[in-house]
Amino acid sequence: MSTVDNRRGGSALSGGQAIWLVAEREIGSKLRSKAFVISTAILFLGALALVIWAGFQASSTSGTPVAVTTDASQYVEGVEGLEITDVPDRAAAEDLVTSGDVDAAIVGDSSSPLGFAVVAESSAPTQLLLQLSQLPPVELLEPDDVNAALGYIAALGFGIVFLFAASMFGGTIAQSVVEEKQTRVVELLISAIPVRSLLAGKVIGNTVLAMGQILILAAVAIVGLTVTDQTELLKGLGGPIAWFAVFFLFGFILLAALFAAAASMVSRMEDVGSTTTPLTMLIMAPYFLVIFFNDNPLVLGIMSYVPFSAPVGMPMRIFLGEAQWWEPLVSLAILVATCVAAILIGARIYENSLLRMGARVKLSEALAG
Repeated sequence: MSTVDNRRGGSALSGGQAIWLVAEREIGSKLRSKAFVISTAILFLGALALVIWAGFQASSTSGTPVAVTTDASQYVEGVEGLEITDVPDRAAAEDLVTSGDVDAAIVGDSSSPLGFAVVAESSAPTQLLLQLSQLPPVELLEPDDVNAALGYIAALGFGIVFLFAASMFGGTIAQSVVEEKQTRVVELLISAIPVRSLLAGKVIGNTVLAMGQILILAAVAIVGLTVTDQTELLKGLGGPIAWFAVFFLFGFILLAALFAAAASMVSRMEDVGSTTTPLTMLIMAPYFLVIFFNDNPLVLGIMSYVPFSAPVGMPMRIFLGEAQWWEPLVSLAILVATCVAAILIGARIYENSLLRMGARVKLSEALAG
């Protein structure tokens, strides 16, 4: 606020200058907050560790360690996922099992209808039994382009990032607005700059911080996948991540304007939840929908065109290869139009409620002015 006060003695601020001063104040206050810096650093380090661990797990070629006798070697030919130690007889195989050098042993057994038996110490490894099971060949007429497990991981990633960033910065905006009303700081601010410039500055400042986190997280994912040599997965995620950043930009501006407007309707921190809870539910809904319905084309298709869930639904459909080339453009156009409408409505509510102290302002009164 000192920057604003220092300039009040001079010429009147233009709209752009006023917006930038407020945005600068919002960004500076967050970057000076130790809690914000520490939590952000933990988020980035945790994301990097998770991506690297997942990449190494996916690229690991080690299999189940087993001992195989000479008379049983023919039964494991072509079986993937085994780390085989050849032994001459059953006694040697049992010794390795007892010593813990292998998880189990595969030995010849004339009494078995399969011609071999599995020897283990206390229980046979389930993964080994599945690997040895005889399954019929499977032919897929329309195979999926994306592995189901990778689809779930992508859904989890998009959902968590959207939920975390939108809820954290949305809550920050709401808290900032109410604090300024409680301390009467807002009266000093709007004596220097227009109310709408104050709202625009808050939205832009927090949008810059949120997009900064999104871009750094994208860089973390790229670095992690590169280090673990997951080039194929990286190629598949490149486009969806880029679209996610674009959709998140407009989706966050929409939510930020509504959070500021909702918070301006109350004068006490204890009451802010009563006006922002519906917005919080809108943020949580896409996360749960994409987690539970990440393999449901109908639900994802609807999500990709609803403005509040499009930042999660459309990138997910692009990753799965279900979206046509024109669909992201149409969805983005709907989101931008909704964003403009939300800004206009939010600015009206914010302008009509900001200086009203005491009881909560009703929505109808805030809209009517």
